[in-house]
Amino acid sequence: MIRSKTTPEEIVIDLTGPDGNAWFLLARATRLAKDLGLNPFKVLDEMKEGDYEHLIKTFDKYFGDYVILER
Repeated sequence: MIRSKTTPEEIVIDLTGPDGNAWFLLARATRLAKDLGLNPFKVLDEMKEGDYEHLIKTFDKYFGDYVILER
């Protein structure tokens, strides 16, 4: 049997829903950072340096290749 390669399921976070709150994004960033071998404390500290817009831009900077943020 020949089959096509499967692609990993994309992660999509709706920022207008309950998964878009800052606490959820910080928790998701912690897990993703650990999974990717990044220092979660560094990532979280940078995310918390500004307002909510800064938080999501920083999240996208680190995890934009793996997670789609929707508004």
